[in-house]
Amino acid sequence: MREAWIIDAVRTPVGKNHGVLKNLRPDDTFGWLVCRLLEEHGVEPEIVEDIICGCVTQVGEQGLDIARMSVLAAGLPVSIPGVSVNRHCGSSLQAVAFACNTVIAGDMDVIVAGGTEFMSRIPMTSDGFGDHIAHLGIGISPKIIERFGMIVPQGISAELIAEKWGIERAELDEFGKRSNDLAVEAMDRGRFKEITPIEAPQDDGSVILVEDDEGPRRGASLEKMATLKTPFKEGGVITAGNSSQISDGSSAALVMSSDRAGELGLRPRARYVATAITGEDPVLMLTGPITATPKVLKKAGLEMKDIDVIEINEAFASVVLAWKKELNPPDWDRVNPWGGAIANGHPLGASGGKLLGTLLSELDYYDARYGLQTMCMGMGMGIASIFERIPG
Repeated sequence: MREAWIIDAVRTPVGKNHGVLKNLRPDDTFGWLVCRLLEEHGVEPEIVEDIICGCVTQVGEQGLDIARMSVLAAGLPVSIPGVSVNRHCGSSLQAVAFACNTVIAGDMDVIVAGGTEFMSRIPMTSDGFGDHIAHLGIGISPKIIERFGMIVPQGISAELIAEKWGIERAELDEFGKRSNDLAVEAMDRGRFKEITPIEAPQDDGSVILVEDDEGPRRGASLEKMATLKTPFKEGGVITAGNSSQISDGSSAALVMSSDRAGELGLRPRARYVATAITGEDPVLMLTGPITATPKVLKKAGLEMKDIDVIEINEAFASVVLAWKKELNPPDWDRVNPWGGAIANGHPLGASGGKLLGTLLSELDYYDARYGLQTMCMGMGMGIASIFERIPG
């Protein structure tokens, strides 16, 4: 059977909400990153057969099939098509899975897959709600509301998960602190090898080179975190300190068939193994990793003890800790060992590719074999993928 190889997975630094990247366009930035990825590996753009871009809020600068628009904006050959994918927060991981399975099927040999989301510029949910589209009707069908009741914000879902699994505020805050402390350490030690620095214009007319994620909080303290408000529920447990950050960023992975990579003399970083998707209660919403993880392990013929590094998206601390309680990973130190979205942000459509880049960097750092990546997704879905490192 044909194999799909990940030649490389890169990303921009992640900017905070209205932070250092806010003056960059998402389409321009994704196209720029694709160009840089191809240049880095000496790949002629003309051989790219498709570009798959994950993006959640596909309106305005992120609309009109942002994958194709990014190709045109970047000056890439017009022969390269593009397709945009929305599977909520797992969009760019799904884009990579689509690319890998297309290669395995023999339909294509060279694909770039990733994602982009600039939440400073295109607010979350503005594709379904807001005055600009009020005349088109509410974004959620009345039949869904009749079936499940009013679909709640994800912050309420995170509160419901904490309540169901008996996770206290102190435990959530401790996990939030862990994320920041680990991310700061990894950043200071230069471990995020997947980051491609980018020049970003600022409001004062200057242009700065952004090399690191903007979000990690140095010296995060439990005392300070304990004072934060619980915006989703009075007397609740979910705060800004134990939740992911609104962010800007792009990610991209170069996927090839093993035969084509060999012809081009390219060394792969990893082999794609498997992906699993699950559907969940859309009110509890964020429990997908709990079911997607064992499902992908079964598809791959592996057990949890075989996995060397795990990246689970830190949409909320309660999501990760409920997953931990259910699945009991044997080595907690290898779960998000360099922090996660609570510290360095969650640019929705780009996050799956972002986590893939980090996972590959971690596998290299630990000289490990198997990495598992899993994410919860809006409206009640989960995704998990497994990659096998190919040593150089």
